[in-house]
Amino acid sequence: MNSSVAADPLTSSADVAIVRRRRRGLDWATVGSYALLLVLAILYAGPLLMLLNTALKTSPEFAKDPVALTSSFSVANFGKAWDKADFPRYLVNTILYSAVATTVYLAAAFPLSVAIARRFVRGWNWLYLLFVIALFLPVALIPQFQLLLNLRLYNTQVGYILLFLTNPIGVLILVGYIRTIPRDLDEAAAIEGSGYIRYLVQIILPLTKPALATVAILHAIGVWNELVLANIYLTSKAYFPITRGLIVFTGIYGNDWPLLAAAVLMLAAPMVVLYVFLQRYIISGFTAGSLRG
Repeated sequence: MNSSVAADPLTSSADVAIVRRRRRGLDWATVGSYALLLVLAILYAGPLLMLLNTALKTSPEFAKDPVALTSSFSVANFGKAWDKADFPRYLVNTILYSAVATTVYLAAAFPLSVAIARRFVRGWNWLYLLFVIALFLPVALIPQFQLLLNLRLYNTQVGYILLFLTNPIGVLILVGYIRTIPRDLDEAAAIEGSGYIRYLVQIILPLTKPALATVAILHAIGVWNELVLANIYLTSKAYFPITRGLIVFTGIYGNDWPLLAAAVLMLAAPMVVLYVFLQRYIISGFTAGSLRG
């Protein structure tokens, strides 16, 4: 049979590989890989499924057995949470903070990353080192608080947005990605007589879309889910983000967990939708650096 399979010119290499695999039996390395992926999927999806299960319960049902599967499948908690947390007003604030902070951050981080990656500025290596060091520094809450007070930006939307314009990990991701773009394009742009702004917008920017999408969603998620800074720097309800609105579900003698679970799911939904639309860019942004020279 071996000679017949090998001698048949119509037999493809894929068919030969399948036949050989069947003779060897199970590929335990592949089985182990899929088993590990299944365990990781359960670990990641488990808390989300428990959250959904809690959101579909009534309060008496949750009090009776918090971990049991729901039998009521009530979606009323989502409507109650929407009204109780004042979602419409707080959601507008959160969208504003996330969109403006992410846009301004990318507009500043992109040209800075190009200058560092292409060594267009003196001391580019020291600048890069400063961003690496910034990853390990704690959040400077007291200096930031004093700075916003002196600038009269405390309890303002502008001051709150300014807090999110310093994110070293985004610059490091962009610098690492831009370094993988061939420098021959720089020489071609110089020969064509392209100006610096045109070089950034028409040459580097289209090639950096995967990295920009990766940084955008990471930064937007950070702004969207922020709770500590909202409690410190915002005191007016008119400026609260949606995470600040979740506090209404906590009480002195207990928490309304089904309503809170429904609110958390509604809070996470926009970021999930954003990830779905940017997924192909994010995946390519993480893998392109390992595939290019």
